[in-house]
Amino acid sequence: MKKVMPIVVALAVLIMPCGLFAQQEKVTVETVTTETAGTISEVRPDTIVIRTETSSSPIKYSSTKTTTYVDETGAPVSIKTVKSGLPVTVYYTREGDRMIANKVVIRRTTTTTTGSGPIEEKETTTTTTTTESK
Repeated sequence: MKKVMPIVVALAVLIMPCGLFAQQEKVTVETVTTETAGTISEVRPDTIVIRTETSSSPIKYSSTKTTTYVDETGAPVSIKTVKSGLPVTVYYTREGDRMIANKVVIRRTTTTTTGSGPIEEKETTTTTTTTESK
C-alpha cells in the first residue's frame, strides 16, 4: 500500500495538466425557422391549427410555454384573445415529426397578393457557433 500511493499521486499530477490544455472545439448548430401564413381554425392549450389557401388539410402546430403571441407591431397578445378565424403568421421549427410554434403573429387583415398566388411559406436559417472544451 505504501508503494502504491506515490504512484497514484504521480499519475494524478501527470493527468491533471491534460485537462487544463484540453482542445477547444467549435460547435455549429443550424436552426431552420419557417413561417406560414393562414387563418386559425382551432386553438387548444398545446396546439394551434391553421388553414392556408394552398393546403387542402389544416396544419397543426404544437405550442409550448415559450411560444409567443404578438400583434403586427410586436406587442404581446393574450392567448385568451387568440381564436378561430383570425389571420396569422406562424414561425416554427421542426423537431422530428412535430412543428413547434415559436411565435404567432396575429394580423389585422389577410394578406392579398397578385400574380402567381399567395406566398405561404418562407424559411430562415440561423447559424449559431459556440466553443466547447473537449
